[in-house]
Formats: sequence, C-alpha cells, structure tokens
Amino acid sequence: MREESSETKRPLRSGYTTGACATATSLAAARLLLGGPITETCTITLPRGQHVEFSLTGCRLTSPKVAFASTIKDAGDDPDVTHGATVFAEVSLRDETGINFNAAQGVGTVTREGLSIDKGEAAINPVPRRMMQSHLEQLAYESHYEGGFNVNIGIEDGEQIATKTMNPRLGIVGGLSILGTTGIVRPFSCSAYIASIQQGIDVAYKNGLQHIAACTGSTSETRAQTEYQLPEMGLIEMGDFVGAVLKHIRHAPVAKLSLIGGFGKFSKLANGHMDLHSRSSSIDLEELADKAAVAGANKGLCEQIRISNTSLQALKLCQKHNIPLGNIICEHARSVAAAIIPATVQIEVWAIDKQGEVVGHADWCDGQRPPRYKE
Repeated sequence: MREESSETKRPLRSGYTTGACATATSLAAARLLLGGPITETCTITLPRGQHVEFSLTGCRLTSPKVAFASTIKDAGDDPDVTHGATVFAEVSLRDETGINFNAAQGVGTVTREGLSIDKGEAAINPVPRRMMQSHLEQLAYESHYEGGFNVNIGIEDGEQIATKTMNPRLGIVGGLSILGTTGIVRPFSCSAYIASIQQGIDVAYKNGLQHIAACTGSTSETRAQTEYQLPEMGLIEMGDFVGAVLKHIRHAPVAKLSLIGGFGKFSKLANGHMDLHSRSSSIDLEELADKAAVAGANKGLCEQIRISNTSLQALKLCQKHNIPLGNIICEHARSVAAAIIPATVQIEVWAIDKQGEVVGHADWCDGQRPPRYKE
C-alpha cells in the first residue's frame, strides 16, 4: 500500500509508464547478451527526446542464450495500480532480424477484436513496441549484430493486479497491458484509466454492439444492467472521466449511448464539466437553485437549496415540493453531451442516488421521463 499523502502542498512528481520500464529492462538484458556488463542502471530515450535512467533490481544471464533484467515501476504521485510493481524482460537472440514480442508471466494476451493490438498478440501496445524496437535496433547496430531478438515482457503479480483494471472486460486475459505513449506518467492524468475507457469503447464498437452504457461506478453499473441487460462488453466503467467517453465516441459512433451515474456528478456535467472528480469540479448549489427556480421553486425553497449540505439534500427538498430537479439536471447534462458527440448517436442520461434508485432521466428524443418513474 502506498504511503498516505501529505497535507502540505508540494509539486506533484511525475513517473514512468510500464512501456518505459519494459524498454529499459529489454535493453539492459539484450546488451548483456551481446557482451555488455552487468549493470545497476539503464538509460533510455523517451519518444519526446528525454533521456531517463532506470535503476535495475536485476540484471543477469539465466543461460548462455537468455538474459533477464527487471525494474520497479515508479508512477510518481499518480494513483496508478501498477505503482511499485516489478516489470521484467527476458531476452534471447535469434537468427532472423526483427523483434518478436511475447507475454511473460503477468502480461496479458488480447482475445478480442477492437484493440490496437491484434487478437492473439501479447498486450504490449504499439508505442512501447516501437520504443523497444528502436533501442534494440540501435544496440544491434552499435554491436555489429545482424540477428534479431525474442523479447518476453512480464510483470510480477500482474495477473492479480489486472483484476483491479478493466483488462478482463476488454478481453485481455492473463495479466496487465504494457502501456504508454510518451513514457511519462503525469500526476493525476490517469492516462492508463482513460486509455482503458477508450479501448472498452473500441472493443464494443468493433464487435458490433449498438448500445453501450457508460457508468460512474458499480452502483450505476448495476442500474444499467437492471434497465438493459447489456453484455459485459457493453458496460464502460468511466469513473469521473465522462469527457473521455464523449470525445472517443466520435471515433466509435455506436447507435446509442446511455450515461448512468450519481445525481451530484451529473449536476457537474450539466454545468459543462468533463472531469467529475472533486479535485477538478465542484457541485454548484447556486446553479441547482437557479434551475429549480425556472421549474417553479419559490424563493424559500431556493434558499434552502443554496444552503444544503449536499446535492442529494437539495434534490430531496425539490422532490417534496414536486420540482423535477433530477430530470432537469439530466436534460441539461444530456444537452451538454449531445453537443460533443456525433448527431447520429442517440444519447440519454440516468441519475441515481447512493442506493442506485433512479432520481432523474432524460431521453435522447424528447427529454421526457419514463412513465413508470415518479419524482
């Protein structure tokens, strides 16, 4: 478990991707095979030109023809599930030129269409593959070596760690993915999470699903299943990153998109926020009061809304006075989302409370709530 963060403000520390770790370990192992020394560090060049030195926790020959190297993934101050995991490479030489990538223990294999890696391949994304290829080709050139390399990338306990990610739902079995586009993990960028959202949408789209439900968490996902009985592939765990969903739907325009989440979070979307986490956006009680006023709330009720402790308290006040604030927020959220996605995509919004009960709904066609729903 990572140490509890300090309350003292300080600059947030960046870290490095699993792709960068895999590049450093594969280079160190290959260099050892070609007569280089056993080292405690390995320096690589990231895609944007930065030179980064990695500390190695292992660097050795496991046989005359196979070398092993490992490093500990440092995600900096980003809440990354792979922070502290050991990434390793097992490299061997082969007569044919080129690089043959394989999944070692803890790295998954792709079993579905729709990802950036073909079905049946190791879940090592394109940029990490290119990073490793360029470094190994340069090493071969400098060493006057004319053959190729077999590169097996693994992550200790990766299969267990992968259960905390969306890999099983994406059809990546057996472990984690080797990710990264720049080699650097920016604090709280949650780039790996956003990449999983995008991959989930791609998998659903390319496997022919016409309806997907993007949910903020497990409670909203349960509601999605109650409403639609979608296959697991059609459920996208978006967390707070509704913007990532809406922007990526442009590239994978399914026929229908359902957004399902907490009332408070969708009140932020209704105000135009694309990141629904409290660090990025806040619930605006003043705005809730204004929207309630338009729907007929009197001055006394609006004042109660403004001094409410939570958005759900404000919602309950409106329910007592037959003000359909839940539907109003959902319709505003739907309008914001509809302005981002293709016009061909039907979009609806469901707001739920902490128990998963529906407290608001806006349909794609006319914004009317379902007949069975009562405020």
